[in-house]
Amino acid sequence: MPVKIRLARQGKKGYAHYSIVVADSRAPRDGRFIEKIGTYNPNTNPAQIDIKFDRALYWIQTGAQPTDTCRTLLSQKGVLLKDHLLRGVTKKALTEQQAEAKFEEWLKNKENKINAAKESNESKKKSEVAKRLEAETKVKEAKLAEINKKKAEAEAAAKAAEAEKAAETAEAPADEPKAE
Repeated sequence: MPVKIRLARQGKKGYAHYSIVVADSRAPRDGRFIEKIGTYNPNTNPAQIDIKFDRALYWIQTGAQPTDTCRTLLSQKGVLLKDHLLRGVTKKALTEQQAEAKFEEWLKNKENKINAAKESNESKKKSEVAKRLEAETKVKEAKLAEINKKKAEAEAAAKAAEAEKAAETAEAPADEPKAE
């Protein structure tokens, strides 16, 4: 029975997330599986990958063949590197401590790269928000200036109308007799 490590699709249309499963290669994509060893959500930035490391390593060591996408995911989490180092230990190319030290160093470097990517994404978002806020304030100030200009024109027109009425009342004869 050829065993594969592959993705099983879940989620809704246009917003899929996946389970990483160990299944018989003859079983349907979303059908029966032997064991669920993790999840993968490509909708987040960076993509969220949760893998049961020990179980994935066990299945790789027993001969399960990952699909191309799963091979990439397992490689990102270090499962394939750990398998490679353990094979080196069995061939006496490395000691257990050397293999563990190399793996720990790789994990630290990987974590630093992920944190740097997250920080750069956050800084990009903050700068975009600042630019949008600046553009909005410029538009708001332009609108406010236009409104103030219209108010000043209206006040000037109102004062001119009042002066005109005052001039008309001043010109009118005051000695006209009233009819009773």
